[in-house]
Amino acid sequence: MALHFTESEFSARRTRLMARMAEEKLNALLLFAQESMYWLTGYDTFGYCFFQCLVVKADGSLTLLTRTPDLRQAKQTSTIENIVVWVDRMNADPAVDLRNLLSDLDLLGMRVGVEYDTHGMTGRVARLVDNQLTNFCEAVDASYLVSNLRLVKSPAEIAKVTEAAELADRAFDAALPLIGPGADEAEILAAMQSAVLAGGGDYPANPFVIGSAADALLCRYKSGRRKLSANDQVTLEWAGVASHYHAPMLRTVLIGEATSRHRELFTAAIEGMRAIEHVLRPGHTFGEVFDAHAKVMDDRGLTRHRFNACGYSVGARFAPSWMEHQMFHAGNPLEIAADMSVFVHMIIMDSDKEAAMTIGHTYLTTETGPRALSRHPLDLISI
Repeated sequence: MALHFTESEFSARRTRLMARMAEEKLNALLLFAQESMYWLTGYDTFGYCFFQCLVVKADGSLTLLTRTPDLRQAKQTSTIENIVVWVDRMNADPAVDLRNLLSDLDLLGMRVGVEYDTHGMTGRVARLVDNQLTNFCEAVDASYLVSNLRLVKSPAEIAKVTEAAELADRAFDAALPLIGPGADEAEILAAMQSAVLAGGGDYPANPFVIGSAADALLCRYKSGRRKLSANDQVTLEWAGVASHYHAPMLRTVLIGEATSRHRELFTAAIEGMRAIEHVLRPGHTFGEVFDAHAKVMDDRGLTRHRFNACGYSVGARFAPSWMEHQMFHAGNPLEIAADMSVFVHMIIMDSDKEAAMTIGHTYLTTETGPRALSRHPLDLISI
């Protein structure tokens, strides 16, 4: 098997899940999120773009319903032993196969949790599943049950996140010498992705972001490249990835003389990061982290230019996004615990003056405070 963790690690995860299911009085859990399947069993595939479901019973037994192409994938990469294949055919409704499987597993009339909030559960799939579960069992939304279990990382997971952070640093190491007047965005992007892959890492769950001039104010990947000007700004958002565990980073690099506005925005950004570091520890909540960020921005008159979130939990993720469900935004009551891996960012976009300023990297929470996993300082970079 191509497992990235030991059998005892997977056994401990299954035990935690069974305990949580017992608390929720669930007789079974239907996993549609690839992250959940990977965390629980090691199952590694992009086949979740098609219908597949991992059924977890209260006793910890596992049954995967999937297509033929993922039969061998599951056998090779996971601890799953019981695999059922639904057959591709015209007008196929694999939700019927799922209902039949649940019947075979003696789950008729039982309380069954379903992961709805995931990219592996499209609107069409949700309608098909609900249609089959109606009058068969008591289906309840359990979208965040496994997601919340994955928040606190085991020592083995921390090792993966730490490895990912080193790969993120190597990517930045590769980018910095290339940035300057006349530099091609394509070469910078290629060097960064190459550094991660050459270091034994994986593709990220979403594309790296690169944008310069006015496009430095964009926070999503888009097609198209340009060459940097003598006075320019380039925003980079990327992640090191090890065994699907992500450690994102974010920087705006200035080319030429930094403007007074850029320096003003950087001062606010670094103040925001330091304010967050004071509350990014047990005894505080995700909402309080956002409040620390918002106060700094708002006190400096930057309310229009800041975002309504300043980071999120990170871990093992699959396309289309490396973001976890748990975000630093207003009112989030989720309590911070030790051994969480989180991405914290300051994003200030002044569209009036077309000035961008961003900083961010991945932290590991501890009982005494956050530990930055990057060796790169949060300095203003002007080349």
